[in-house]
Amino acid sequence: MRLIRLIFAPRYFALLLSALFFVWILFSMTVHPERGQLLAIPLVIFGGLTTLGLGDLIQKRHSVLRNYPILAHLRFLIEEIRPEIRQYLFESETDGAPFSRDRRALVYQRAKMQLDKRPFGTQLAVYSDGFEWMLHSLSPRPQARAPFRVAIGGPECREPYSASVLNISAMSFGALSANAIRALNGGARLGDFAHDTGEGGFSPYHAEKGGDIIWEIGSGYFGCRTPDGAFSPDHFAATARNPQIRMVEIKLSQGAKPGHGGVLPAAKVTPEISAIRGVPQGQDCVSPAAHSAFSTPLEMMAFIGALRDLSGGKPVGIKLCLGQPIEFLSLCKAMLESGTGPDFIVVDGKEGGTGAAPLEFMNRMGMPMRDGLNFVHNALVGAGLRHRVKLGCSGMILSAFDMARAMALGADWCNSARGFMFALGCIQSLSCHTDTCPTGVATQDPWRGRAIHVPDKTERVVNFHRATLHVLAELTAAAGLDHPNQFTLDHFRRRMAESGVASFAELYPALDEGELLGGARDARLAALWDRARADRFSPSAGESLP
Repeated sequence: MRLIRLIFAPRYFALLLSALFFVWILFSMTVHPERGQLLAIPLVIFGGLTTLGLGDLIQKRHSVLRNYPILAHLRFLIEEIRPEIRQYLFESETDGAPFSRDRRALVYQRAKMQLDKRPFGTQLAVYSDGFEWMLHSLSPRPQARAPFRVAIGGPECREPYSASVLNISAMSFGALSANAIRALNGGARLGDFAHDTGEGGFSPYHAEKGGDIIWEIGSGYFGCRTPDGAFSPDHFAATARNPQIRMVEIKLSQGAKPGHGGVLPAAKVTPEISAIRGVPQGQDCVSPAAHSAFSTPLEMMAFIGALRDLSGGKPVGIKLCLGQPIEFLSLCKAMLESGTGPDFIVVDGKEGGTGAAPLEFMNRMGMPMRDGLNFVHNALVGAGLRHRVKLGCSGMILSAFDMARAMALGADWCNSARGFMFALGCIQSLSCHTDTCPTGVATQDPWRGRAIHVPDKTERVVNFHRATLHVLAELTAAAGLDHPNQFTLDHFRRRMAESGVASFAELYPALDEGELLGGARDARLAALWDRARADRFSPSAGESLP
């Protein structure tokens, strides 16, 4: 009796009905052979469903399938398309993560040179906690016509670089498709801005269009390594002296997964990847968490100087997502003690990152960009080093307002990764790590990558850059300024409560020039500075941070 009740339980209805229909169709075809052609397709359908259901009953991986044969597959199907259903049917213009529909649409419209204006007032909740705005002037300035540039390179540089205030952030070939790299670099050439290679190396696709390159060197030293993975000065010099490469960037950490290395499985190390990265085919391509070329701040300064010489005097800098503040103060002390240092520093926020990462690293590791940028800027000012080092930043930079706010916090220029991905046609499908990107941007599948028509996407990359800087010029003029580097913390406000507003100057207190050297007003910062050492990154074992 119990077996009969179990067979006719509602959760088995799909399997039971499929089996009954299959038997009935089979019986009908036997009794009425002339109907065989008509019933062949239903026979295959219900036979397949019955086979699927019986397989669900005996498989051991999915409990829900064992209890709900056939029916449970609907759950997996709906779960598979859940992001698309939510994005296209249920999200409002201001919802969505990591980028709202409204912000994505802004990039699409500017990249396509479509109307990017909005009607009927803001859709943002201007009285909610965290809302931010910029103060305008009652005496606006004429809008600047010249492109905004920043000179990068200290007295030790023989080939300084004049960079745009908006550039393409680090994204490797391997993470992005060949056509995506071609379109980005072609846009950089036509728009006169820079393209960061990411740590995957300087590929032929970066070189093909001739755009300015920032060559990123990660802990795997791809493109400049010995067979055992150590740094190779000869290989580095051979590539770094290429006139297309304008700056060299040492990646210490990245926003998506600070402090975490990476592995490209052997199966994905194609002959092309093997040649570009200088790694053996058929073996895992390992990017360690830490660099092997240096282990102390002073050794890092020496390494920076060596790269500058090997490159022929080009600017050399570092990129990091800020972690323990004392470690950056140690870098500042090493700069003072050695008399040399990076020509630029790019602060990557934890909210940045186009690559895949463990959830704990992506959500909880590293400092957000604004906090990290402000600390790095203040530390350099307090150590009397800010005039020697230019600052870039990256982390969810899409609009001119994002850029103006970052420049008020201390940035000389901004990098954008996902902004330029949107310009290429990225639809935020969140499938970058699966090699199934629907738009051909983040994939190594050549048939998917061919979806990117390089000439068209190149133009869109240029348009997005040009339109964003045009609006930045408008914001600058509206604030009564001549250049975005004149933005200060007093130009920005944040709502702290419905009736409470704070200036960024209150939220991000500034240090005076050289303040750290004479004793910082903030007791905790002064204690950190006293503890920082040029010959090591972290306190000794057993010491605790103040």
